[in-house]
Amino acid sequence: MNSDDSDMTRRRILLGLGTGAAVGLAGCSGNGGGGDTATATEEPTDTSTEEPTETPTEEPTETSTEEPTEEPAENANVRVAHMSPDAPNVDVYVDGSVALEDVAFNVVSDYLEVPAGERELEITAAGDPDSSVFSGAVTLEAETNYTIAAIGEVGDMAEKSFEPLILEDNNASPGSDTARVRAVHVSPDAPAVDITVASSGDALFDGVSYSESGSAEVPAGDYTLEVRGDTESNDGDIVGEFDVSLAGGQVYTAFAAGYLESGGMGAPEFDLIVSQDTSGMN
Repeated sequence: MNSDDSDMTRRRILLGLGTGAAVGLAGCSGNGGGGDTATATEEPTDTSTEEPTETPTEEPTETSTEEPTEEPAENANVRVAHMSPDAPNVDVYVDGSVALEDVAFNVVSDYLEVPAGERELEITAAGDPDSSVFSGAVTLEAETNYTIAAIGEVGDMAEKSFEPLILEDNNASPGSDTARVRAVHVSPDAPAVDITVASSGDALFDGVSYSESGSAEVPAGDYTLEVRGDTESNDGDIVGEFDVSLAGGQVYTAFAAGYLESGGMGAPEFDLIVSQDTSGMN
């Protein structure tokens, strides 16, 4: 082989080496100058892990161990007035239990607390539970004041039969300079009466009949009250005069009681029995 043929052979080998290098570079190019070979892109694998859902824990319900509050009992305030002129001293029973003992004529008791509702009332001769002169049911409203007046007669010739007169008492204050007076007619043989003020002749009560009552408010002070036979002009015959002292802010009941004419020897005479209803009350 001559030298020209040898040089040509070397150039062909070098050219082949250059072409192979170019092809290798082209294969390594990601998006080489218009090459047809596509480079596959692998989808990324999601390696994230879902956080576990936390289940809320319900707080335990607290069970109250507190004792239930007991409602206070509802009561009425009750007093008894013995206004039967021929009845002996009496005992008063409420629901079979003794509430008052040995109550005499013209006595007005203090108020007693009695459970509200329908109560069984019995009045007997003092010390003799078998000698009942009244037995029956009375209905008492809660937080209300009552006077139970024993009125009438127990004798065989009684003009007015023995019975309890149930009065609802208004003991609210009439004002610091004023007194409230209630008149109750419980004299079994007296006609209807007027009650007038002696100094002025003004009528406080007009035509009050047996077992009836009326109320009036007057300035506090001292009075002479006249009880008269009822007339249209309130100037009937005076059957009794009575001095009373009335304090401001207080409430009174005046019972026209006893016999006007027909009581007989030793029987209680006609009188005006005044009680201070608000005495000892809160």
